[in-house]
Amino acid sequence: MLPQRSHPFHGIYAATVCPLHPDGRIDEPALARHLEANAFVPGMTGLLINGHAGENFSLSREEKLRVAQIAVEVCGRHSVLVCGINAEDSHEAQRHVDDAKAAGADAVLLFPPFSWALSQDSRMAVIHHTVANANARMPLMLYQAGVNAGAMAYSLEVLAELAQLPDVVGVKEGSWETAAYEAHLRLVKRVAPHVAMMASGDEHLFTCFAVGSEGSLVSLAVIVPELVIELDAAVRAKELDRARALNDRIYPLAKAIYGTAPVGWATARLKTCLKLLGRIPSDTMRLPIGPLPQAEVARLERALADAGVSA
Repeated sequence: MLPQRSHPFHGIYAATVCPLHPDGRIDEPALARHLEANAFVPGMTGLLINGHAGENFSLSREEKLRVAQIAVEVCGRHSVLVCGINAEDSHEAQRHVDDAKAAGADAVLLFPPFSWALSQDSRMAVIHHTVANANARMPLMLYQAGVNAGAMAYSLEVLAELAQLPDVVGVKEGSWETAAYEAHLRLVKRVAPHVAMMASGDEHLFTCFAVGSEGSLVSLAVIVPELVIELDAAVRAKELDRARALNDRIYPLAKAIYGTAPVGWATARLKTCLKLLGRIPSDTMRLPIGPLPQAEVARLERALADAGVSA
């Protein structure tokens, strides 16, 4: 028997997509089914809604609020709901956090604004997180961006300062590089040991779980939720052979979705996989990301088959 998780936010979370009608409007019935299907997978702690996979960068404030409301209506009492917040302006981010609290979310995950890829520092980062959560004072998760994301990826000094803010409870660690992951894990556990490190690089889940984590907020879990949950359990149980076998199924699919250029197609690939599996009716994305080429769709079909995933 595995030890029970002691932290209210530890565990595996599916980072959900946002199904759209062909004209780009949110398909609310399909969204509700998608959220419910993932929330009620045995062993799933919760959902990350309005994350990057949920196209938070292209949805309006009103649309993101509606996504949160539907999630609470469908599975709020069953799941821990973490609401992604992505806004360039700190006061706009504050309004989005206030919306998440009003809707009934349990925590928020504050993404660094995309403009920070060019430049940011600890003062900007601390101000943004402090102002965004000034009213709601919700449990707050940080996002550690990938090593190839420019200055969006926090330096060790900035991460240390953010981890010690009073409402921070976790880090979605998406460095996409295992040496960086370990350095960040060790830093956070030294300066803020109560903060959960959530290993969220879809291509490197096995390695990061083995180094140490308290769970994951990961979009791959909407495709193979049972495999991600089982991989986490196998590593925690120190069942290395079982973990390796699970990773052998997960890794090629993760590479097909996230590790193949152009990486900006990752969410489109997720949606196409879900459509191929009959789990959402349309793989429409907000423009300018259009339909995937047929050769790309065929490659994803093969990846799903190789992973043993079927409708």
